[in-house]
Amino acid sequence: MCQAARRITSASELVSASGAAQTLQIPGPAGPLEALLEMPAGAAPTLSAVVCHPHPLFGGMLQNKVVHTVAKLLRQQGAVSLRFNFRGVGASAGVHDGGVGEGEDALAAVAVMRERWPQLPLVLAGFSFGAAVAIAVAARAQPAWLISVAPAVDRVPLDDFAAPACPWLIVQGEADEVVSCEQVRAWSAARASTATLCLLPGVGHFFHGRLHELQDCLATHWPAGLARSTPGP
Repeated sequence: MCQAARRITSASELVSASGAAQTLQIPGPAGPLEALLEMPAGAAPTLSAVVCHPHPLFGGMLQNKVVHTVAKLLRQQGAVSLRFNFRGVGASAGVHDGGVGEGEDALAAVAVMRERWPQLPLVLAGFSFGAAVAIAVAARAQPAWLISVAPAVDRVPLDDFAAPACPWLIVQGEADEVVSCEQVRAWSAARASTATLCLLPGVGHFFHGRLHELQDCLATHWPAGLARSTPGP
C-alpha cells in the first residue's frame, strides 16, 4: 500500500467522511491487522461490510481483485467496507494458522465495524479461503447477509460449522480450476441447505473477464429486507 497505515486502538477513532479511504491497522488477536476502510460515495452508509481475502500461502491479500469487486459492489449499494489482511499477510502481525486463527481475525474485524457503526446491518463476505473462514465464524458473527464466493470448504476446519440465521449466497464458477464446483455443490447440498447457490457457467476461480457476472449475481440476489442505495435489477 502506498500510504502509511494509521494504527487505531478503538473503533471510535475511525472517521466517517463520505468517500474517504483509510489505510489502517486494527486490533487483532495476534497483533495489529492491516486494513482498508472505504466509505460509500455521496451519502452516509446504510450498511457495513467485512470482506475476507483468499489463501495467504498462495498470494491472497486484501488487494485481490475479486475481494475488491465484492467490496466495490457493496459500497455502490451503500456499505462502508472493511478489507483486511489476515495474520502474517502484508503488515498484519502473526503467522498463518490454517483457518482457525484467521476466523478470530475476521471476528475482530466484525467487532471493529460493529463498535463504530452499531446501528448498521453488517454483511460478511469472503472469497475462496476467505469465504470458508467467513462461513466458519458466521454463526458467531451473526451478519445480516453472508456472501461466499468460491468457498474453499476443504481448506478450513468446518466440522463444527453452524449455518447462520441470515440470508446466505454462495457464488461458484462452474469452470473453477482451484475450488471444485462439484465439491461446492455437494457440500452445499449436505451442509448449506439454507443457502442460495448461484452457478456461473464457464467462469473460473479468478473470474478473469467475468467480474461483471459476479457483480450482477450479488445485485440480483440482494436480500429483500436489506437496505441499499440503488434499485435492484
